[in-house]
Amino acid sequence: MIASPPRTVRIGSRKSQLALVQTHWVRDQLQHHYPDRHFDISTMSTQGDKILDVALAKIGDKGLFTKELEVGMLNGDIDFAVHSLKDLPTNLPGGLILGCVTERENPADALVVHESHNDKQLDTLPEGAVVGTSSLRRLAQLRYHYPHLVFKDIRGNLNTRLQKLDDGGYDAIILAVAGLERLGMGDRVHQIIPAEISLHAVGQGALGIECRSSDPDILALLTAIEHRPTALRCYAERAFLRELEGGCQVPIGVNTAFDGDTLTLTGLVASLDGKRLVKDTLSAPSAEAESLGVQLAQSLRNQGAQEILDEILAEIQRDG
Repeated sequence: MIASPPRTVRIGSRKSQLALVQTHWVRDQLQHHYPDRHFDISTMSTQGDKILDVALAKIGDKGLFTKELEVGMLNGDIDFAVHSLKDLPTNLPGGLILGCVTERENPADALVVHESHNDKQLDTLPEGAVVGTSSLRRLAQLRYHYPHLVFKDIRGNLNTRLQKLDDGGYDAIILAVAGLERLGMGDRVHQIIPAEISLHAVGQGALGIECRSSDPDILALLTAIEHRPTALRCYAERAFLRELEGGCQVPIGVNTAFDGDTLTLTGLVASLDGKRLVKDTLSAPSAEAESLGVQLAQSLRNQGAQEILDEILAEIQRDG
């Protein structure tokens, strides 16, 4: 009896250029490890892709860039979805899990400037310079350090944001280093913003692959591209965020680093006006990554973070 060929693996992706670059990279990596398997890519538009005239914080759904893909997995239309891990909520729908975390690219934020400011850095931009960002995390931290700058919301895919900058609508914008580099636009990084100024988003720079928890074939395939050090760092960051019950609409920043087997996690909660900022750092063995995230969240709560978070959520609900 001739064995039937292994099933075709169906990969889900958003339609944006960056999402497709990331998804094709995952497919190519898996094809290299499994040359006899066939991989297809299916694209979908998510709510976050469709609503471009409203600030992310005011839409109010933590699954803005993932929900449609998750429905596809639960319906059996696709086998797994490739996400920028920072877009993947920390609480996933029943039946779905984070099956794999790939090796992290540079997780830092980048300053990208209009050509008229090529001689400037963040700390030398003139008073009143307009800086674009759609992230409350970036907004709050930069307001704290640079209260003389003016911050303006900016939406759209990466190319759209760069065009708005180049057309003169902004003096500078803040983007992720990893996204620019993945699209071959690393030359647009004018300044890598140091962690002391802007802690990055949870999971930033890493890809997260979400799949059905009941699919051992897919889970086994994904082990080939799992990067364990990155996964441990991101598990700590996601546990920190989950414990604080924050999403894209809350200014929460993190940074993680390994020293041998010791994992160090720095976390931050900031007020929207940038006037209050609670920050702390804890370390633990890598095997305790998730409990480290929980402990750090509790530490920040004890230092006033919960009061800030409650005020932010009340403000967003009032404005929304």
